[in-house]
Amino acid sequence: MASTLEQAHSLPTALFDGLLPKLAAVLELTQKAEGTTTPVAKQALLHATNDFKYALAQAKDYASTLAGGDLLVEEQDSIVAMLEMLKQHKQQQLMQFSLEVGSLSIMAMPYVSPKMEIDSTASTPFASGGQF
Repeated sequence: MASTLEQAHSLPTALFDGLLPKLAAVLELTQKAEGTTTPVAKQALLHATNDFKYALAQAKDYASTLAGGDLLVEEQDSIVAMLEMLKQHKQQQLMQFSLEVGSLSIMAMPYVSPKMEIDSTASTPFASGGQF
């Protein structure tokens, strides 16, 4: 299932990688000695050009639907700054919580009797096979 999610959100690099060879094919056909003088050369150039245009349109369409592409750089920077502030705030809350928990355990120490026994079998997990 993880691979399905990765495939759904992964960038189709083959789509973008294929643009340069398609453009090179168009340029090669225009630079040939026969150029566009023969019907076969014209047909080959038309086919290569349409192939490039179609691939470029697909790439543009995909790029325009990428998440987050609708934000300006300044907006992205402000969101990153906000998230960093939130992270710092959460770290401070965690630190405060750990200090409070630590002080509670210190306050509870006088109530613990040194004669208190700990039942080690109650906290020991069963051995494999159901034997002790």
